[in-house]
Amino acid sequence: MTDAQTAVPVIDPVDPVGPEVHPAHMRLALLALAVGGFAIGTTEFVTMGLLPQVADGVGIDIPTAGHVVSAYAAGVVVGAPVLATLGSKLPRKTLLLWLMLGFAVANGLSALAGSYGLLMVARFLSGLPHGAYFGVGSLVAASLVPTHRRTWAVSMMIAGLTVANIVGVPLTTRLGQAYGWQWPYAAVSVIALVTVLAVWRWVPFCPADGGVSVRSELSALKRPQVWLALGIGTVGFGGMFATFSYIAPTMTDLGGFSSATIPLILALYGVGMTAGAMLSGPVSRVGLLRGITLSLVTIAVMLALFGPAVQASQALALVAVFLLGLLPSVLVPMLQTRLMDVAHEGQALAAALNHSTLNIANALGAWLGSIVLAAGLGYEWPSRVGAILAVLGVGIALWSLALDRRTGRSGTHAA
Repeated sequence: MTDAQTAVPVIDPVDPVGPEVHPAHMRLALLALAVGGFAIGTTEFVTMGLLPQVADGVGIDIPTAGHVVSAYAAGVVVGAPVLATLGSKLPRKTLLLWLMLGFAVANGLSALAGSYGLLMVARFLSGLPHGAYFGVGSLVAASLVPTHRRTWAVSMMIAGLTVANIVGVPLTTRLGQAYGWQWPYAAVSVIALVTVLAVWRWVPFCPADGGVSVRSELSALKRPQVWLALGIGTVGFGGMFATFSYIAPTMTDLGGFSSATIPLILALYGVGMTAGAMLSGPVSRVGLLRGITLSLVTIAVMLALFGPAVQASQALALVAVFLLGLLPSVLVPMLQTRLMDVAHEGQALAAALNHSTLNIANALGAWLGSIVLAAGLGYEWPSRVGAILAVLGVGIALWSLALDRRTGRSGTHAA
């Protein structure tokens, strides 16, 4: 069937916010995009809760099973720029459909993998569409609303990923524990197919922009502000991941929680993520760069106090976990919108690269946290390293703001 048969409005790529995009259509389109984010968030994090089962299933030890997580992250880092660039000539809705269809197939392959090697390949393939889907989906979400509501629209799309940490990950983890580690991947594959149908039915068709090419997308990499925005994501989020990567032993060793409470603590983190995504739009009203800088400052303060809070009382520890989910999630949609602004004709590539940098931040934060732990320091130290990284992120944001002012841009417009 063609896009014309879906009975949804058409977005003009030159003037993307058109009166023909009815509010009801806009909400359904954002829901369709968010369902895809839910599927991606579920498959990204469920493996971490099923490492023992995965290890037993393919005949490896748990440390080796951890490479399965890394394979997915590697797929994200590689796939985001490559697929966004190669798909630049396709209509954005068409590209979203192909990305989610490939995601469904790759997760189905993960469910059928009977060996470590095949599972590694399947998880790498599963990660390939991740960044491009969120990057292109963010552009589509922003095109559905007036300019001043773009960050809100992006946050609604990304909310699917945050909700996955509250509902999708706990449920599929339990599914995998009860019936086998393959079933969560099969469930994600089904959700991805539902996303394909929802995007086909509800997301408006946007014709390909004739002025976009591989060269124009790559031109974004010539812009200093693009690199500064990506630097903020890498360094700023590295601080969060330095803490979150070791959240389970931190809460049991420092906070005195039992291992049985860790799933509930992770769900609380997911609630914080969802609340943060909802707050991103209002925060951006002070201006994108101002909002980004303010968020990084609060993240730095929160991380500096995280260890003492966990040690002080379990109530404060739970507040700290909630804020660990909330504050970085306020930042993500604003960074996504900032990249769309400064990339000009290379928007799709820049928006997709945001998710590559987040996965690089994941690796960077976990690595730096492992260094201080290997040195014999306690579990309060990864968050201290994270605070330093967040301060460096503030420095990059101020650099970006100064460059905006030097070139005549205010850098403070709301989105």
